[in-house]
Amino acid sequence: MNIKNISIAIVAILTIAFTSCKKDETINTAEKGTFTLEFENQINGVPLVLNTQNYTNATGESFNISTFKYYVSNIKLTKTDGSIYAIPESYILMDAAKPSSLLNNLKDIPAGDYTKIAFTIGVDKERNLAGAQTGALDPALGMFWTWNSGYIFVKFEGTSPQSTATDKSLTFHIGGIVDPNNTIRTFSTDFSTGNPLRIRADKNPQVHFVVNAGSLFKGKQNISFAQLNFTMGGANSVIVADNYVNGLFEFEHIHN
Repeated sequence: MNIKNISIAIVAILTIAFTSCKKDETINTAEKGTFTLEFENQINGVPLVLNTQNYTNATGESFNISTFKYYVSNIKLTKTDGSIYAIPESYILMDAAKPSSLLNNLKDIPAGDYTKIAFTIGVDKERNLAGAQTGALDPALGMFWTWNSGYIFVKFEGTSPQSTATDKSLTFHIGGIVDPNNTIRTFSTDFSTGNPLRIRADKNPQVHFVVNAGSLFKGKQNISFAQLNFTMGGANSVIVADNYVNGLFEFEHIHN
């Protein structure tokens, strides 16, 4: 056997051994573990930079961004056997001005292999009706309407030369829980069955999502800032929510 054949044989043996180890792994379901949700903000494929970077929307209008915040809540994980684990009190606020907010450790997750994640974009109806909260839902974080007694699910602010608002401003505060202006949307995605989210007591896997702020203004209805540059709930916020429900989050990969 020459050196090439010997190398191929070694690789094959190691592959079989590795596969066997995976098949033989016994998961202690009594254990609990931690994983990290990472969100990477972008605008249509390029990094999101506040204040100093100009972007172009789907109708060719220039704009920049001064504020970009959004809630993710009620996170649910689905195991390979189809059972679902709802993470208690999972309310997370991401703020582009605070990079540390984009990395979130979620603890006390039952051990197992998970192949799907789902979450609410925004805050559920019950918490909206419960009034001001604490933690990520603290009104001091600038995501609560005192005049409307409800949470802003996604906040986007900036400027555009095409905006007809004062100071060329862009103000998109998306929220509302009552039909026909309900803007609560749910996102879900499957993970690869070959590389599920493996929760173990001695691991801290990381799930990476790309978040495209540009999705607010394209999709079901492309938005021209000359025509729509301000919304705080109502029918225009529904237009924006219907756009981003399919484009705001994109699952990228898992590091187990």
